[in-house]
Amino acid sequence: MSVKMFVNLPITDQAKSIAFFEAIGFRHNPKFTGEDSTCIVFGDDVYAMLVSHEFFKTTSKREVADAATVAEAVIALGVDSRDEVDALVDKAVAAGGRDGDTQDHGFMYGRGFTDLDGHQWEIFWMDPAAAE
Repeated sequence: MSVKMFVNLPITDQAKSIAFFEAIGFRHNPKFTGEDSTCIVFGDDVYAMLVSHEFFKTTSKREVADAATVAEAVIALGVDSRDEVDALVDKAVAAGGRDGDTQDHGFMYGRGFTDLDGHQWEIFWMDPAAAE
């Protein structure tokens, strides 16, 4: 089975969110961008739908978490090298994100950041030999 992953995240400012994710190396898909939402492409099958709080409320009967104050989820993205981890997180911080924790286990290295709306991201690299 092959699946595509779409994470839906509430945001406060679409233009700023698009600029943030483009600044760190990802792109938005204008075909899936409207007044209340935009699609950020992370890879061939991984996407984030960034949606206004009002629109997000229509997708769930549960209260929308304020990601700046509570942990709603940790979104982890694997990359090809330790240098790529550092480069991506450094770009996120330069674009207005907040630097998070660094973890170095030798065979696995990761750093985190929070985006403009407080969503928590973890960028990691794992030694392919260790994964076997």
